[in-house]
Amino acid sequence: MKASFERTSWFPIMLRLEGARVLVAGGGNVAANKVQLLVPTGALVDILAPTLSPELERLVTDGKARAIREDASVKTLTSLLPGCRMVYLATSNRALNAELSALCQSMNIPVCAVDDPEVSSFITPAMSTRGAVQIAVSTGGAAPVLARRLRAKIEEIMPAGLHRLAAFMQHSRTALRTQVPDSALRRRIWEHFLDGTGGPLAMSGDTQAAQLELDRIVREDQRRTGEVWLVGAGPGDPDLLTLAALRLMQDADSVLYDNLVGPDILNFVRRDAERVFVGKQTNNHTLPQDGINAELIRRARDGERVLRLKGGDPFIFGRGGEEIEALVDAGIPFRIIPGISAANGCAAYAGIPLTHRDCAQACLFITGHARADGTLNLAWETIALRSQTIVIYMGLTLIHQLCARLVEHGLPADWPAAVVERGTLPQQRVFCGTLSTLPQQVADNKVSSPALVIVGEVVRHRVISSPL
Repeated sequence: MKASFERTSWFPIMLRLEGARVLVAGGGNVAANKVQLLVPTGALVDILAPTLSPELERLVTDGKARAIREDASVKTLTSLLPGCRMVYLATSNRALNAELSALCQSMNIPVCAVDDPEVSSFITPAMSTRGAVQIAVSTGGAAPVLARRLRAKIEEIMPAGLHRLAAFMQHSRTALRTQVPDSALRRRIWEHFLDGTGGPLAMSGDTQAAQLELDRIVREDQRRTGEVWLVGAGPGDPDLLTLAALRLMQDADSVLYDNLVGPDILNFVRRDAERVFVGKQTNNHTLPQDGINAELIRRARDGERVLRLKGGDPFIFGRGGEEIEALVDAGIPFRIIPGISAANGCAAYAGIPLTHRDCAQACLFITGHARADGTLNLAWETIALRSQTIVIYMGLTLIHQLCARLVEHGLPADWPAAVVERGTLPQQRVFCGTLSTLPQQVADNKVSSPALVIVGEVVRHRVISSPL
């Protein structure tokens, strides 16, 4: 399964501008906003306009920019463009901006016509800055107000001392590179520094204590072996990931993921982590379970922090118990992060309560996997009870047999039943019926895996919530 990506024609970069010539055409407040962003970079800023706003006049007087007091025109711009690294067009004439932008692009000079992304070769994101730390948010010019709103949210959570932390890490990089040549180990050291007391010490300005903490982590991490993190990815919607899962997804050196991990979940894994698909589908196992266990152990012994990412919860029909037993036998450290199970997530998104005091005092999870001869060997007498909800994982292939057996062992043919296909995802479909009608509904609507079957009177209590 490949991660899905929304198409965008814009690619974010950080551009070094120190000592580079940048031309800003326009003398009003819009131009002033751009010049204020450029001055801290050390760029040599030329402002092309016959008159300047008070803010621009102040910047010119302070020697932070140079004024070229002429009208912006094709002729003037042609003479000024050679040697320019980039250009901002902030005149009040939209047609002129478009004409000048075409001229810049004909000379392969990056140009931004402010508030007109259609004629620009680059756009400026909404930025939050703490010294060397810069966070940029862009909507590709589609929704600038949204970008500014997101920037405001980011500003709320960016610590005031973040610039001191960045300065400490920059100062320590060279020495640490010499001391720890292995780049993966250095990354791990910095992550432990940031996750522990080192980050707050550096942000507070206590560089001596921060350095002592960094030295301690270096001594300990160079003796540390790898470990395995068994993480539940939830039923598909990325919003259902836990905070612990997100943090480990960003720290892992490699990730082994299965077929039920939602297609957008992998977008949250660290970009440079190695990704290994080990999924299982009916009669098609990319890697047998013993092979998965061996791969987890091999990678951990090589010093990797291995993320074993499983759809739903790893301990509910996810073979997480088998993998943990193998890790224990091999002496490999591990952590377990539970996830929202398919039963919980899919039922909730479908609006079906798994328990209800009027009709279901228990909820039973079962798997619809068949034996080698194609039959189901289940304790039907304890399953086919009216007072409980039955949630059937992997039951789509044998849906006819499942429903028939439940009727054979005591449930009425008109007993409520539902199937939830691709639960919690935008493509989710829910079909409600009875034990006698559900198999045909599945066939008629070409329902495919992943899908979950829910049987019980709770299906009658289904409610459809408003979309978020």
